[in-house]
Amino acid sequence: MSPTFVSLECLGFFLVQGIWAHAGGHHKPSLSARPSPVVPQGNHVSLRCHSHPGFNMFRLYKEDGAHVPELRSRIFQSNFLMGPVTATHAGTYRCHGFYLSSTSMWSALSDPLVIVVTGVYRKPSLLAHPSPLVNSGGNVTLQCVSEIVFESFILILHREGETEDPLRLVGKLHDGCSQANFSMGPVTPAHAGTYRCYGSANHSSYEWSAPSDPLDIVITGLHRKPSLSVQRGPMVRSGENVTLSCSSEIPFDVYHLCREGEACGHRLPTVRSHHGALGADFPVGPATCGGTYRCYGSVRDSLYEWSAPSDPLFLCVTGNSSTSRPPPTEPSSNT
Repeated sequence: MSPTFVSLECLGFFLVQGIWAHAGGHHKPSLSARPSPVVPQGNHVSLRCHSHPGFNMFRLYKEDGAHVPELRSRIFQSNFLMGPVTATHAGTYRCHGFYLSSTSMWSALSDPLVIVVTGVYRKPSLLAHPSPLVNSGGNVTLQCVSEIVFESFILILHREGETEDPLRLVGKLHDGCSQANFSMGPVTPAHAGTYRCYGSANHSSYEWSAPSDPLDIVITGLHRKPSLSVQRGPMVRSGENVTLSCSSEIPFDVYHLCREGEACGHRLPTVRSHHGALGADFPVGPATCGGTYRCYGSVRDSLYEWSAPSDPLFLCVTGNSSTSRPPPTEPSSNT
């Protein structure tokens, strides 16, 4: 299809649209994308046009005029499956409805729907300063960094099956990399969840990089602290196995164990001990070096909303268990 033909076709559409709207035409339909308007390159997306009263046919339009072959003179009933998507599919879409028996009667245009295509560039990195564990009411900065010079960075929060509206910041050069610092605070439970960031260029603001690795932001201090203890005392021999027990009077569903300087990767469900107490036993070992541990509690429906931390427990590791005892003495000839 030549550019001239596309321009005339679009001009004709908007003229008829204006006449029909002026004459008191039908309400505009709604346009949505499933599973998401943010689509990884190579995947498919289903665009759904819906209206009241129900038109039986629909047509899609891409506002920037880029050539999308499957849209050419294509009409459909309610759903339109698009893909595998490429950078060409990124842009703003609208739809209108009409009756197949009367193609001159069109609805108003839907509100615009932006389709973003990701994976066009390499992924950036996402870091949390000072820590991804943030006390309620505190502050945290999420830093998105890339060796690719992006004009802007986009930060998206995913929590409990929902995706929040993206935040966009201008990228700035620092030490040869482009980066953006998203400052948040005072934080509340609404800030908790999994974050990813993307980079984009100004000439293609709907073409994003691959997503960064996910970063979980956890809000702490929302419940009273649990207690952390160690069986057989906090001093253990190198190579020994040790168990750290986290418990609380509050009926938590899950307990989390963190070692200072490391990510909190240990999580166990609550169980009832033979003494009737609720808690979790974390096996640690074979012990090779000491460290400071803390534990937290959370409920099942809010895994990113934790209690205050337990008092710190320092685990002291002494010499190797096989060499810490003096060797047996051989009997002498004088004995």
